[in-house]
Amino acid sequence: MSYLKKIEYEIVPEESFVVIRNCSGCGRKTHFINTKKFRVNANGSKLDVWLIYQCEKCKHTFNLAIYERRKASSIPKNEYQCFLSNDEQLAEMYGKNMQLFKRNKAEIDFERLKYDFVKLHETTESNEFGEMSVLAIHNPCELKIRPEKQIAEVLGLSRSQAAKRMGQGEIKLETASPQFLSVCVKGCLLDMMQHETRKDDIKS
Repeated sequence: MSYLKKIEYEIVPEESFVVIRNCSGCGRKTHFINTKKFRVNANGSKLDVWLIYQCEKCKHTFNLAIYERRKASSIPKNEYQCFLSNDEQLAEMYGKNMQLFKRNKAEIDFERLKYDFVKLHETTESNEFGEMSVLAIHNPCELKIRPEKQIAEVLGLSRSQAAKRMGQGEIKLETASPQFLSVCVKGCLLDMMQHETRKDDIKS
């Protein structure tokens, strides 16, 4: 019986984004990393909260604004206490918040970014049009990863192999946006790839 297999993935950053910016201490562009510490400044009823980044070479700091001139009453008490205690989990969360970096016009080094593809769902149903698989890749953080690289990494192929399969029509890109990628894989190609991956895992 022919089938349609649907598999959904999500791209999840493994660590905070690394920022590229001019460092006054080094006198050139360097990499700034998340210190997992916050700076909180109170001015009357207004609060400013920053996530502190620092140059990995000379330790000069750069502050990413989380809240600016915000009424203290508008910030959840639990979050405020986490700011004061330098909660590492919250610092990691903000260190992966793409909108925060966009607001601060901070340049992210995507080449150094470590991420993983987490499988969300897999379903199989009958299909009258032959064997086919659909891969849906969610990218909620809008990480700048080229579509062909996403396809290659999910399928366990090199980029040249993925490009060859796409050129032969075995892999077809259906939808591509900063937050979502949809790919159609014809025939039993996906099952063959998964089988080869399992054999490699057993050998290793």
